[in-house]
Amino acid sequence: FLAMHGLSPEETRRIHVGFSAGRFEFMNRASGIVPRNRVEELAWPALRGLVFQEAAEIFIRALRGEEFSSKDVRETILRPETFWELEQWEAVAQEHGGNPTEIRIPNRWEFDVLKIVPQDWRRELLQLVIGSHAPHVQEQVNQLAPVQVFNLSITKPEVIENTHERMSRLYHPDGGPWKRGYMPRTTFVFLNEEPNLTPEQRSKAAHEEARRALSAYWKALQGTIDPKRIDQAASNALIGNAEEVAAQARERFHPDDRLMLWFDFFNHDSDRVIRNMRAFKECVIPLLEA
Repeated sequence: FLAMHGLSPEETRRIHVGFSAGRFEFMNRASGIVPRNRVEELAWPALRGLVFQEAAEIFIRALRGEEFSSKDVRETILRPETFWELEQWEAVAQEHGGNPTEIRIPNRWEFDVLKIVPQDWRRELLQLVIGSHAPHVQEQVNQLAPVQVFNLSITKPEVIENTHERMSRLYHPDGGPWKRGYMPRTTFVFLNEEPNLTPEQRSKAAHEEARRALSAYWKALQGTIDPKRIDQAASNALIGNAEEVAAQARERFHPDDRLMLWFDFFNHDSDRVIRNMRAFKECVIPLLEA
């Protein structure tokens, strides 16, 4: 696609390609990313992240035009520090046998020397974006190419600030200096500017919509509703009438932040979604620009 997209020397529009480990197991299973034996099954909560790192390296090195085989790819090694809890490592080590200090996991992908075709295309028109807040993963991929970051709508503000600070040091030099816009802040928007309601009624209705949607979200993710996590998600969202949403945005976000606004979250009423988007443009943005 980029070979065709970049045919004109005047073309400057970039194609952004995002990649991540996938939040849901059913996505990975569909692609065959599953434990291959009992050791991998016990280690899977930690191992699946290492599998993603192997895949990310292959993906980026191939896009760079390298000629390489699976023997040239990083090894996947389990160590006690790989796991959140020592008990998890001990269970894996016991299943593996002996008294290992580390366990080497065979490559997930085996392939002979290859390189992608075509080779001649304008790589400067490709922008990679990784969906991971693991610092070592962000560093790994940026040793290979400029890879920006995509955050979740429930990412804590302190994690976002730490990421900006870290990426200002780690971002691959081919991408130039790191900018805050390279990691957009994904934000739920529960805006109510419906007609025939007072500002107070709009605010109350918006908060009720947010509560229902976020409760359903966590129930879908975890099978149970965790009120603390709902509150955390709500504290990151923009909720209320136009004046409240504008005030929240000014208070929470850096002036140089780039917002990625999510209007249709758990809302299948297309007309209402369109009205909310229009209200944000016509009622909220002018308040932010004032």
